[in-house]
Amino acid sequence: TCFNPLDRPRKAGSIGRNIVNVENKVVDEFGEELEPGEVGELIVRGPNVMKGYYKLPEETMLALKDGWLYTGDMARMDEEGYFYIVDRKKDMIIVGGYNVYPREVEEVLYSHPNVTEVAVVGAPQPETGEEVMAFVVVDNPEVTAEALTDFCTLHLAKYKIPMTIEFLEELPKNTTGKILRKNLRDQITKP
Repeated sequence: TCFNPLDRPRKAGSIGRNIVNVENKVVDEFGEELEPGEVGELIVRGPNVMKGYYKLPEETMLALKDGWLYTGDMARMDEEGYFYIVDRKKDMIIVGGYNVYPREVEEVLYSHPNVTEVAVVGAPQPETGEEVMAFVVVDNPEVTAEALTDFCTLHLAKYKIPMTIEFLEELPKNTTGKILRKNLRDQITKP
């Protein structure tokens, strides 16, 4: 639905602008279009959009509304019409009313020299709704959760810092190498 134009410079992190005959826009939870720079759900309309899920009318009704496909991707658009994927809507963590995008926390942890793999998920927390939890693989067994928390403190707002860091030998993945967040969420003990 988007493409980086060949006649213009690429923008780091952008998926590009609308392709011909396709519209993308970023909307809030009520389907209202957001201003450039604001994060919301990316929706798409055009001849290349699916007609529905095969034999799944309820899922189709949730994904397709008024001719728009609700992608489940959280995104923002800049002033020039370039789109940027922020994270998946279902992966967003809500801490005390604040949105935390796992990808942002993961990028900070990946910048630590000893972190080789990381996945961030929301863990139930009775007072704030959820808290940030990180599953981490490191190349040095002497790296501690406290050291990684201190590292995050330098780069993230307080509510985005993982409250729990669990070390694993490796993260669960499917056959294509995609990290299975559901498996990690299933490991979390409910309060």
